Amino acid sequence: MGSCSRRHFLLSICVLQLLFIIERQVFDFLGYMWAPILVNFFHIIFVIFGFFGAYQYRPKYLVTYSLWNLLWIGWNVFLICFYLNVGVLDRDSDLLNLGTGSVSWFEVNGYGCKPTYPMNITSEDPYRPVRPERVDGCLLDYHIVEITHSGVQCALALLGLFGAICLGHTYLDEDDSFDFMGGDAKSPQHTAVHPIQQK
Repeated sequence: MGSCSRRHFLLSICVLQLLFIIERQVFDFLGYMWAPILVNFFHIIFVIFGFFGAYQYRPKYLVTYSLWNLLWIGWNVFLICFYLNVGVLDRDSDLLNLGTGSVSWFEVNGYGCKPTYPMNITSEDPYRPVRPERVDGCLLDYHIVEITHSGVQCALALLGLFGAICLGHTYLDEDDSFDFMGGDAKSPQHTAVHPIQQK
């Protein structure tokens, strides 16, 4: 696989990451999920770094993008565990909404979902959104949709990490190792540069 095809591979992965994260960001905004909204903004910034690193041949941008992808994979694994109620994690807690009481938009707005709300709404906090007692008829439960989103993000991050490592390795191999003061003795194209002697 040549340098150009590696570059196009990484650029394609970055574009896919941007499309999927913008879609996810819209639904997180609709559900007022503040922690994911903040992390998604950082992801958008670092994917843009990766895109420009591949487009403009900047290995430092690719290293930054790669390190962020490792953190991004960790965040999405945490989200998968959160929505699966692994260990002490509880998807009904206020961890992701930062105490606002809101939940995933897909809980009541998923395809085919019919929420049933309590008849007597006597909430202690009038500013917290009312959660339905139950939701029937959903094609997919909201936590399955969120797990799928995180799984797709993990897969794209792994592909992006692989592409950035391969492309960064290619950039470093193609780096011109010309020594300004001594010249490159192996190459006939470079002549040694010597300082002018004053007499």
